[in-house]
Amino acid sequence: MSNTEIKLDDSERQVCEVWTRVMGYFRPYGHFNAGKKSEFNERKWFEESKACACESVRKSA
Repeated sequence: MSNTEIKLDDSERQVCEVWTRVMGYFRPYGHFNAGKKSEFNERKWFEESKACACESVRKSA
């Protein structure tokens, strides 16, 4: 296999569509109105392993 780097122009790239769960179902971010996009951008993201720092809590789950 060759280790040559592939370079693409922006016009050759495929758009990545972001989906998120809203009110119990999934919707594409691109279809949100301005208010819903603002809510999405204000969301706090977390990792479950970091949120559950205590060993005893992990073992009891």
